[in-house]
Parts: sequence; C-alpha cells; structure tokens
Amino acid sequence: MSDTHAENQLFLANIELGKHIARLEEALLEKEKAGEALQDSEKRYRRLFESAKDGILILDADTGKVVDVNPFLLQLLGYSYEALCGKHIWELGVFKDIAASKDAFQALQDNEYIRYEDLPLETQDGQSIAVEFVSNVYLVDHSKVIQCNIRDITAQKRAKAERARLMAAIEQVGEGIFVTDAQGAIQFVNPAFKRMTGYSGEEAVGQNLRILKSGEQDELLYRNLWGTVSGGKTWSGRMVNKRKDGTLYTEETTISPVRDALGQIVNYVGVGRDITDHLRLTAQFQHAQKMEAVGLLAGGVAHDYNNMLTVILGYAELAQRKVDPAQPLHGDLEEIIKAGKRSTDITRQLLTFARKQTITPVALDLNKAVTNMLNMLRRLIGEGIDLVWLPGKDLALVKMDPVQVDQVLANLCLNARDAIADIGKITIETGNVVFDEGYCADHVGFVAGEYVLLAVSDNGCGMDKETLDQIFEPFFTSKAVGQGTGLGLSMVYGIVKQNNGFINVYSEPGKGTTFRIYLSQCADHVVDALGGETVETPLSQGETVLLVEDEPALLKMSKMMLQKIGYLVLAAGTPGEAIGLAKKHAGEIHLLLTDVVMPGMNGKDLAERLHNLRPNMKILFMSGYSVNMITDQGVLDESVNFIEKPFSMKDLGVKVAEALTNTRKTSSSSRLDEREKMEIYHVD
Repeated sequence: MSDTHAENQLFLANIELGKHIARLEEALLEKEKAGEALQDSEKRYRRLFESAKDGILILDADTGKVVDVNPFLLQLLGYSYEALCGKHIWELGVFKDIAASKDAFQALQDNEYIRYEDLPLETQDGQSIAVEFVSNVYLVDHSKVIQCNIRDITAQKRAKAERARLMAAIEQVGEGIFVTDAQGAIQFVNPAFKRMTGYSGEEAVGQNLRILKSGEQDELLYRNLWGTVSGGKTWSGRMVNKRKDGTLYTEETTISPVRDALGQIVNYVGVGRDITDHLRLTAQFQHAQKMEAVGLLAGGVAHDYNNMLTVILGYAELAQRKVDPAQPLHGDLEEIIKAGKRSTDITRQLLTFARKQTITPVALDLNKAVTNMLNMLRRLIGEGIDLVWLPGKDLALVKMDPVQVDQVLANLCLNARDAIADIGKITIETGNVVFDEGYCADHVGFVAGEYVLLAVSDNGCGMDKETLDQIFEPFFTSKAVGQGTGLGLSMVYGIVKQNNGFINVYSEPGKGTTFRIYLSQCADHVVDALGGETVETPLSQGETVLLVEDEPALLKMSKMMLQKIGYLVLAAGTPGEAIGLAKKHAGEIHLLLTDVVMPGMNGKDLAERLHNLRPNMKILFMSGYSVNMITDQGVLDESVNFIEKPFSMKDLGVKVAEALTNTRKTSSSSRLDEREKMEIYHVD
C-alpha cells in the first residue's frame, strides 16, 4: 500500500508540475506576444511620428533636453537631427521667441500645458514662418516627457490676411455690395449699401431684395433679371430703386451667381452704384451743350439775316426819300421800314442769346441799377401785383452793360407777371455769394469764386420739369399764340453767359418760380451809364471812304447810302480789290469801312495791310454776325470803331462821322499793341 501511495503522490506531483510548466509556457507565450505587441505599437507610433504633417518635438520633462524630433519639423525648420537632439530647448535659437527660459520651462512642468495660437519662428536660413505651438506633459514608463506639436499656419495666416484685405476693400469700396442665398434672401451688405439704401445691416439681412422695389420698372425687367442669374449668367443693368425713407434713386447694378464645389448655385453677389447725381450732372452738361449748339445756330442765322435786312432797310429808306410824303407809297415804304426794324429786334435778341451782341460793360452797383428800374417795372407789371425790393448790404460791384441789366429785369418781371393769374407778389433781391469747389463739382458750368446774386421770384403758377428744360431755348414759349415770341428768357440766358455768369431756376407747379443769377464780383470803381441822345444824320465834309463788302447787294446799297450823305465812295467786293484801289487812288482816303468776315482775308488783316499804305486812314468795322470777330468775348475794346448790321442810313452816317472825328488811337493811326490786337475768328 505504501508503494502505491507513493506512486499516487508522485503521479499527482507530476500532474501539478505539468500544470505549472504549462502555466509557465503560457506566461512565456503571453510575454512574447506582449513584446511583439509593444514592438508593433512602437513601430506604429514611429510611423505616425515620422509621417506626421505637423512638427513634433519630444523633450525630457526633467531636463528640458530634446529627446526626439520628427522629419517634418526638421524639414520645416531646416535643421539636422543632430543639431537639435540632446540640446536644451532654451538653447535653441529657433525657439528663442517662445519664452522657453528655465522659468518658462518650470511653468510648463507645473501647468503641464502651453499653447501659442500664432508664434513667429525663424528657420535656419532666416525665413519667417508662423506656427501654432502646443505642449503637453505625458507619463511614459514612469518617466515624464513633453510633446510639443508645431503646426505651420503660414499659408493659413496669409489666406486670413487676404480675406481681411478683401473684407476691408468691400467695407471701404464706394459701390454697394450685397450677398444673398439662392432664394434671394440677403445675407451680407457692406457700408456703401447701407448708405445708398438707408437700411442698416440688421434691417437688411434676412430680407428679400424686394424691399428695394420701387414700382418704376415693369415686371418684365425683374423676370429677365431672375431668369439670367438663376440660369448661371451675370445680369447687368440700370434700375430705379426705393430707399428706406421712400425716396428713389437710380442704380447701375451687376448681379452674378456663386457656385459651390459641385457647381450648384448657392449665392448671388451684387454690386451696385448710385448714379442719380451722375445722371443729373450729365443732363446738365447735355443741356449746356444743347444751348451752346442752339446759340451757334442762332448766331449764324442772325448773321445772314442781318445782311439781308440791311439791304431791305437801306433800299426802303432810299426809296422813301424819293417819294413825296403825301403819296400812299411813302406810307407803304414806312411800313416796310417798321417791319424791318422789328425783324432787327428779333435778330438782336438771337444775337443776345448767342452772346454775340455788342456790349459796353462798366463797373456797376447792381443795387443802384435795380433802383433806377423800379418805377418802370411797376408800370410793366401793373397795380395788382406787389413788387418787393430787397437790396443786399455792402453789395460788391459787377462789370456789366447797364442796358443788359435793364433787359434782364424787364424780361424776368414780365414773365413773372404773366405767371400770376390775378394778384400776387414779385420779389427782387441782391446779395453777395461765394461758391466753393464742392458746390461747383455738383453744378455743371459753375466756377468757384465770389459773385453777386440777382434773384427775381414770383408766387405764380410755376412750371413743371418739361417746361423748365426748355425755357431758355429760342422761340420756346408756354404762352398762348400771339402772347410771346419765346425770345425773352433766351435773351436773359445769353446776357448772363456773355458776362461769364450763371443762372439757376427753381420752380414747381403751383409754387411759383425763382430765377437766381450770379455775376462775378468786380473791384473797379463805379462808372455811371450815360443815356443816349437823339441826333440827326450827319452829312459828309467831302471825305473819301473805301468801302469793302463781299455781299454784292449790301455793297451796292451801302455805297448808295454813303453817297446820299455826301461821301466819295471807293467800293471793293474783295480785300484784294480794296488793296488795289488804295494803291491806285491819287487822293487821300479818310476812312476804311470794311466787313469783318470775308473770303481770303478778314477785315482786321486788311486794315493792318492798308495801314502801311494809308497810315492816317481811320477804320470802321461792320458785321452782321458777331462782335467776337473783332473783340474778345463779345466786348468792344475802346479803340475799335464798330457798326452792327443791319443799320439805317442814319446809323451809318452817325458811325462814319464818329470814326472820322475819333481822336482815340485806332488800328489806322498807329500799330495795335498786343493788348489791342483782339483775334478775329473766322466763321463761315
């Protein structure tokens, strides 16, 4: 039994030993597997470490020495592994801006975390880069290490800066910019949009663009717009929109679709420019151009018409002298002369509009000029209308022909009278005005400076916009047939422009009208205007006149007039013929009477050529077109003798006598100096 018992014990011991060996083998196997797993883990970590697209720096948490560096960081910084590994982080110049001193390192150990959102680093070759820097403390194998993750944000920062610049441009640009979603709901507006529309950002965002709809366009425009942009194309056009306060403005707009990566339209962006002021200034400029063109036409018509009127009046006057006043024919001729003179008034008004009429400006106190006209103006407007005179204090002088002041006042007051149905008020006022550059920028034709204001206002029926746009055009009138020629306001316009002034009109139907005229201030002393006196036709003392006129009928008629007065006349149809006569004539030639505009040579050049031949010969210019032919800006120089066509025999006799007795220096008595040699413009 004992042997059996021993055998059993041995057997059991072997079994236990086998189990123990099995457990040992299993433990060894597990350890082997764990080692392999650890190796695999280390390999995976190493692969991640080395392939990471962020820089990774491993530090010993106790010493601050670099334990490991991944390839991305080495490449980013331009350093070798050996240059960094084993060094204290605060010894590395590349991290000099990280406050990585021993104190800062101690703070990292205490906090176990440091983060820099935007850290400037410098690479080994001196390039500046921006990084995001994050440090964490980890426990590895019972030892602390610090892992620093370094992400290059240079491109991201550059893109952010670009976006900031773009946003700044959008914020500062003068055009209104808006962005909507695919359904047209506003998502963004810039400040210019807010200024243009009157809506704040909070009021606009979330609203549909329909808040700007004015009703000035038909639905077809909006359908075309939506169809264009929803179809993926850009729409450009002009529309009238409505501001928050209800006022309208004209906008030039471009709207474009914005697509996502898949090509789907996700937004619309619009750029708009308020062109209301631009359209207004353009209209002013076009109106000024139109008035200039009409003025040229009016002046051209008056030129040719005056030549024919001179012939008609001259022959009618000559014929009347041959007829007994008791005969009916004498009265008929008188009617012809009256009609010719009325036609002369019309051409003179046309020339006034075209700024071509003869004027003699003097330094003038506008308050005195208006005061002298008040009694006549009261007779013109009648008793039922109150005339109010409001003179400005310390009024500056203007340089202007006093007759033109009378013409302006008479025409404006007569128009004001006609605009008042029964009883009413007309107000005349003056004052000193200064225009700055800002005002002139918004008003075409205005020039900065100091001016004197002459304003005439009434509380009559007023005018609509269509009428206002045409009131200064010759022959335009809103009055009934036979009640106006349509030349009164055109003459006012011409007078103001000829004197380098400006005129504005303010009027609304039912609210009256105000004409505001601005004339340049003048520092000269006041010269009182002299009234004209009635004179008889002076007769010749036997003088010889060299007459030069390229219009045959006018040449013949003028010759007959001069001969009737008693002058010996040498008549020439061309400048060349006149020079030939001056050379051949044996006696003295006392006066050259020449047209200004002639083929081949103008009157000024002819006068200078004849001066060498006849130094004592006086000069009298004549023209049916424009005083601009012999003077600057339509203003006669004191040294120039001039007669305007059409003229009567009496007018011609008076002017010839004045020229012959004129002792002032003229182009015939001595050489014109540079100031007196006004350019003669050639006009067909």
